[in-house]
Amino acid sequence: MNIRPLADRVLILPAPAEEKTIGGIIIPDTAKEKPLRGEVIAAGNGTKDEEMVLKAGDHVLYGKYAGTEIELDGTKYLIMRQSDVLAILG
Repeated sequence: MNIRPLADRVLILPAPAEEKTIGGIIIPDTAKEKPLRGEVIAAGNGTKDEEMVLKAGDHVLYGKYAGTEIELDGTKYLIMRQSDVLAILG
């Protein structure tokens, strides 16, 4: 399936959650910290008031509760407004 965000929205593939163990106990997926960084997969064209700064391939940081989680072909993505992105990682 092909998806193209509209206006000032971007499609982000979150970085995988880091595996953590505490004294040999593996923390289950439900208790893992939500990743706060990811890669832009697709970006809209922006709006007349705000040009699109992000592009596919950018690695970004975003807010903890930013975006809406969607699943395409078994992969989980986030779709959010460009203003929800905090920084581009160099």
